[in-house]
Amino acid sequence: MATTHELVEMKFSPKEEENKAISAPPFRVYNSPSVPKSPFLSRLMSSTSNTPLASPVKKAIASMQGYLEEVGHFTKLEPHEAWLPITESRNGNAYYAAFHTLSSGIGVQALLLPLALAVLGWTWGIICLSLAFVWQLYTLWLLIQLHESDSGMRYSRYLRLSMAAFGEKIGKLVALFPIMYLSGGTCVTLIMIGGGTMKIFFELLCDETCSVKPLTTIEWYLVFTCIATVIAQLPNLNSIAGVSFIGAITAVSYSTLIWVLSISKGRPQGVSYEPLEDAKSDMASLFEILNALGIIAFAFRGHNLVLEIQGTMPSSVKCPSRLPMWNGVKFAYLIIAMCLFPLAIVGYWSYGNLIPASNDRLLTALYQFHRGGTSKLVIVMTSTLVVINCLSSFQIYAMPVFDNLEFRFTSAMNRPCPRWLRSAFRIFFGCLASFIAVALPFLPSLAGLIGGVALPITLAYPSFMWILIRKPQKYSAVWLLNWLLGVLGMVLSVSVVTGAIWTFVTKGLEVHFLKPE
Repeated sequence: MATTHELVEMKFSPKEEENKAISAPPFRVYNSPSVPKSPFLSRLMSSTSNTPLASPVKKAIASMQGYLEEVGHFTKLEPHEAWLPITESRNGNAYYAAFHTLSSGIGVQALLLPLALAVLGWTWGIICLSLAFVWQLYTLWLLIQLHESDSGMRYSRYLRLSMAAFGEKIGKLVALFPIMYLSGGTCVTLIMIGGGTMKIFFELLCDETCSVKPLTTIEWYLVFTCIATVIAQLPNLNSIAGVSFIGAITAVSYSTLIWVLSISKGRPQGVSYEPLEDAKSDMASLFEILNALGIIAFAFRGHNLVLEIQGTMPSSVKCPSRLPMWNGVKFAYLIIAMCLFPLAIVGYWSYGNLIPASNDRLLTALYQFHRGGTSKLVIVMTSTLVVINCLSSFQIYAMPVFDNLEFRFTSAMNRPCPRWLRSAFRIFFGCLASFIAVALPFLPSLAGLIGGVALPITLAYPSFMWILIRKPQKYSAVWLLNWLLGVLGMVLSVSVVTGAIWTFVTKGLEVHFLKPE
């Protein structure tokens, strides 16, 4: 039986704590729902109540007992986790989660939604948009619940969760390419739209009487990339919470400004709600619909970031990370719904089938149809908000790429990534994304295809991972629901990709390399 002195030493000895920390297995969180009060501790406290050491001993024992009862677990993380930008800091909260979710959830991809309604029509367009919103919100909830497993593992990256559910080889095969494609492809698109908007911004401020020579589109891409790369030197995901906050405010602001201006200025002449192009066959019409569904799927992005955002939060038995994360996500998606639905509905009402064939269709429509009758200050303000939002969104979507690059180094060298090398990685990625934006300017035209490729990440994989990890009772309501959603998500993904490819084959795709508009 341990003495009182030994019990106190067990609690407070730094050497013991260090040895326990070293010997404990990594990545494990040992959970205990409740730690029962020890009869021995109670007897010990009562027996020492009349001694001179009663007060210190009672305080020490009460402290140890309260610690075990209230915390009930020990968190041991792999040292490499503290070296990587996503999990380097774990002091996040619900506010940070809301900022990151808003910054990644509202973006220029929402400006394509009126095109989907132009194909699907009023009724089916709104129904599909609503179903997609509810569906992806449910799968987002599944991912948040799966972040902490029953065994104590915290999955702070989507790829790690996929490998845990499907196995290492299959998990990498099905998730690695879509995740990197979503992160890298989104950054390339942001360079195109941000740089193009900066060019419009300059043209608005400096008219024909200005003697300054305007920059080319490629040069504006480089200007945007340089600014984004400088901001990207912030060390970790928590450190860009302020950037995400600014990105969230600008996204909500320009989304609201665009649809309010579209209503106030009225519809231009010649607006029609007929299909954009008469379908030559039932098959062509079907694939047009599938391509529109891909655009809707592309609008609801960010599932590849939710586990990373949750990984920046502390976790305990009393307050697991899923609680503040879900609170932040609920608030964020309420705001997202208030932005995306008006953009889609008002944008289609205002412009119908006159939506311009550009990367940021609603923004271009605003310039094209209302530039003359709208104050230059308003249009300049809208352009400024779009550029700031693109710069902010670039940071959070590039973070998984930075994390993966540094993970390769830390795994090989078993030490943290030096500051100079971290900066070099980020500059390298900025240069690579800028080169792709210049070399492949038609990439945003693949929005339907990108949505189809990324669709399983959002709508299918979370349901399958829930079944494989949580193992609900076979043929129960939860089991059937997740199987149905998973299979339907995969079928929809294949159909959308097929529809996008069919559209390219039948209509053609204007491909021009190294010649951005």
